[in-house]
Amino acid sequence: MAARVEISEELVARARTGEAEAQNQLLRHLEPVLRAFFLKRLGAIPEIDDLVQNTLLRVHTGLTDLKDNGRLKAFAMKAALFELQDWYRGRYHGRERLFDPDRPPLAWMHDKAAEQRLDIEQALAALTPRARRILELRAYGYRYQEIARLLQTTEAAVKMQVKRAFEKMRQLLVLPWSE
Repeated sequence: MAARVEISEELVARARTGEAEAQNQLLRHLEPVLRAFFLKRLGAIPEIDDLVQNTLLRVHTGLTDLKDNGRLKAFAMKAALFELQDWYRGRYHGRERLFDPDRPPLAWMHDKAAEQRLDIEQALAALTPRARRILELRAYGYRYQEIARLLQTTEAAVKMQVKRAFEKMRQLLVLPWSE
């Protein structure tokens, strides 16, 4: 278990005046706290580093707005909460498209099977992680009631997520027989 680090009000005051070393030290102290915050809520997802860095940037740029030097941790956690909300809204999804370096995207234009796989992968990537998880559980044969219990929500909410996920995928997928 990591040792609890207290950030002094004096360090915060120095950081707020623009002292670079104090700012760096302050952000280094906050980084493990923010990382733990996101890991606890989202698990070990690839976007954790982005979430932590963007939160640190929010804290850094907002230091001048901090009224009470003793409330830095609350200030940082509020910034983390805003970043988490952005993540849930889909800000981090679909940002980068990764391609096989041995097979550039233009080569896919003549491969119908690869093109269809890409469409499905893109459609799934456009869904929220929660919607993808629900569809995955349905594919494994879980009933709505079981999924609701696993995700600590209502059966109606799970059914609505499935309905919305399929609607979104229908919009994103261009099926050859529907043209």
